Amino acid sequence: MKNSLETRLGIFVILVAVAALVIIETLGGSDFFRRGYRVNALFDTVQELKVGDSAKMAGVEVGRVERIVLENEKVRVMMKLHGNAVVKTDSKATIKFTGLMGQNFVSIDFGTPGAPRAVDGAVLSTEAQPDLNAIMAKLDKAAAGIENVTKSFSGDTINNLFGPLTDFVKQNSSHLGGAISNIENISGQIASGQGTVGKLIYTDSLYNSALASVTNLQDAVTQVRQVVNDVSNGRGTIGKLVTDETLYNATTASMTNLNQILQKINQGQGTIGKLVNDQEFYKNAKLAMQKLDKAADSLEDQGPLSVLGIVAGNLF
Repeated sequence: MKNSLETRLGIFVILVAVAALVIIETLGGSDFFRRGYRVNALFDTVQELKVGDSAKMAGVEVGRVERIVLENEKVRVMMKLHGNAVVKTDSKATIKFTGLMGQNFVSIDFGTPGAPRAVDGAVLSTEAQPDLNAIMAKLDKAAAGIENVTKSFSGDTINNLFGPLTDFVKQNSSHLGGAISNIENISGQIASGQGTVGKLIYTDSLYNSALASVTNLQDAVTQVRQVVNDVSNGRGTIGKLVTDETLYNATTASMTNLNQILQKINQGQGTIGKLVNDQEFYKNAKLAMQKLDKAADSLEDQGPLSVLGIVAGNLF
């Protein structure tokens, strides 16, 4: 009887353990019976991440955090991923949180399509995520600053700021009313097309003049373009002068001939060269001018026949 009771008790304990394992596995609390592989990630801080937290890809759970240890001023997070979870070697791991009060999890991106698949024991690169505590501290400081600003605007402070403005408005209410009335009248006149500004806005003559000016300018630009095209294509006098090589060749030949003539004159060749460079011709011309001057002086008191004789004698 005793053996039968112990046997039944042992069977009951085994069934309870099996049921507990099945329940835990069904609820996702353990990956003991699930085949998979492990990857690692090194973080500067894991914030509030704990063993057993989820590892997700695009919001879908693909594994769980299996171990968290300190290693060379870094935090190594070991994750056991499901066997069907495809993680690439360039996938990046980031610690995120599900909400302001939610738990943390490790988010893994897909990586690039052409990258190889990560194997067991691979180390993924990481991206830093803003610390929730730091964000809340900044928000707390900002709220404190806003509270201090609102406290500074007490009743007396507001009165000191806007009191002079209120007094000014009260003292000049009639003038301000007149200014507003004038502005309304002016805007009404402009809206009805009165005055210079109203005519400029509503009269078609300004638009027509501007349109005509633009049209004329476009015509002038078109004509200039046509002239430039004609010159480029060698049409007309200017086009031929610019593009015809005959004029260039003739000009080059003329300049060559002129250069040769100047060289001959400079060398004393030819009649003009001798006139320019021969000193004897200069002396003879000077002597002839002196003789002519003497002959003119002697002609003042002589008769016609005497004049001819004197001129012939001075010259020869």
